[in-house]
Amino acid sequence: MGRLVFSHFLTISSSSPRLATSLCYGGFQIRRWKRPSSIPQHRLLSARNGSGFRCCCSASLLQSAGPETSPSSVKKRIVSGVQPTGSIHLGNYLGAIRNWIMLQNTYDTFFFIVDLHAITLPYDAQQLSKATRDTAALYLACGVDTSKASVFVQSHVRAHAELMWLLSSVTPVGWLNRMIQFKEKSRKAGDENVGVGLLTYPVLMASDILLYQSDFVPVGEDQKQHLELTRELAERVNHLFGGRKWKKLGGRGGSVFKVPEPLIPPVGARVMSLTDGLSKMSKSAPSDQSRINLLDPKDVIANKIKRCKTDSFPGMEFDNPERPECNNLLSIYQLISGKTKEEVAEECRDMNWGTFKSLLADAVIDHLQPIQVRYEEIISDSAYLDGILVEGATKAAGIADATLNNVYQAMGFLRR
Repeated sequence: MGRLVFSHFLTISSSSPRLATSLCYGGFQIRRWKRPSSIPQHRLLSARNGSGFRCCCSASLLQSAGPETSPSSVKKRIVSGVQPTGSIHLGNYLGAIRNWIMLQNTYDTFFFIVDLHAITLPYDAQQLSKATRDTAALYLACGVDTSKASVFVQSHVRAHAELMWLLSSVTPVGWLNRMIQFKEKSRKAGDENVGVGLLTYPVLMASDILLYQSDFVPVGEDQKQHLELTRELAERVNHLFGGRKWKKLGGRGGSVFKVPEPLIPPVGARVMSLTDGLSKMSKSAPSDQSRINLLDPKDVIANKIKRCKTDSFPGMEFDNPERPECNNLLSIYQLISGKTKEEVAEECRDMNWGTFKSLLADAVIDHLQPIQVRYEEIISDSAYLDGILVEGATKAAGIADATLNNVYQAMGFLRR
């Protein structure tokens, strides 16, 4: 996911909806966007007007997007995924995948490899298939339990691409032009090297989420803006094609899509680079020294930590804005060791950089070693891995196809 699609997660602009409530479940925050009381309901549902008004969404305004069921009998649903580009690194693991392990025990979870997103920038076609399998194997090695979660490949469920096209037809170009990731990545690549897919990437992401009538989406800082667009698209489709309009076409009426809420991890949502404490750890960074890959050998991990950027201040401390690298490395140690922030601050306060780097390297190596062993076992058993992906895609397709059929019906298509 070098980009995480959901968990890998741009800063919301100043015109973004206000966060009204922040509920906490199992350490995760559920943010609910509030509709400003000064905005009439009819303007809310019209999404954005010519003056740049931005839709402020609230899931509580909508009818259920699915059949009526007892709230206590059905788990809330979560979807998330990672791109099969480059190698999955410590930032992907601590910021997204490890959180999935906790979430799968409470929610109905769908974790997929977003290979369609991987082709929005230049890529190696000869490596895509292998990278997809490697990513799936790492999901399982990190602890994703297929008895609790569905694991599948995005392109194996055709509804993702179909729904993206339908959503593209109702997505204003102005919404996409405001996406910060597109501006940053297109500036780096140059206009001649940028495909339309990079611009419409957020629409595919919206398709990924809305297909499964997701209740929550785990997000980090760099994907909040994309989730906001997903919510606005859901509201727009519900207004344009849902309710009585859909019922007149033979549908059940009500909302076509459920409007998802962001699920904010308690810590670790943004692990920074080893070479720049102000930049996110990324697969696409030119230097491999900037990240610790989950499959890096022990000596490589130790060398990367030994050579990572530091500062000349004495001791170790969290939250000093003049010491971003120190804060990042302490945060990594906190997450890897399972200790509290206070315990880490007390343990490391008087350490010099040499002592702390040795401590951190040992902790990371010990933590990743069982994951690497399990990965080798899984990747060597092709039949087992293929079976997991087929089973996951079959379950996902059942839900996705039902949503897609509803969208076709609500939008007035002649069905076979």
